[in-house]
This record gives sequence, structure tokens and C-alpha cells, in this order.
Amino acid sequence: MTSAPAWRKASHSNASGGNCVEAAPLGPAKVGLRDSKHVQSGHLTVTAPQFRSFLNAVKADKR
Repeated sequence: MTSAPAWRKASHSNASGGNCVEAAPLGPAKVGLRDSKHVQSGHLTVTAPQFRSFLNAVKADKR
């Protein structure tokens, strides 16, 4: 039996329910991403390098 992923909400998600992105490690080289408002819709699985690229792009976009 495998344990459930440990989902963490993004620090920029707000308490009123907007912009809720969660991430969880899914193994040694994979990360799951999901919308916390629609967890029943599943998640997107990306590689660790893809996730790092995503985070770098988000951090670079300081709008």
C-alpha cells in the first residue's frame, strides 16, 4: 500500500479560495500539481526538472 501524497498549498494562495495551487512529491523525480478547489479533477504529474523550471518562471514574473 502506498501513502497519500503530502499536498502543500502555494504560499501565494489566498485564504478566500483564489489562486490555490498545491504541489506534492510523487516519488524521487516526480511532482504532482493540482487545483485545491477541484481536487476531484486529479493532478498533473511533471518531472522534478520541469517543476524547477516552472518555479523559476513564476519567480521571474513579478507582475
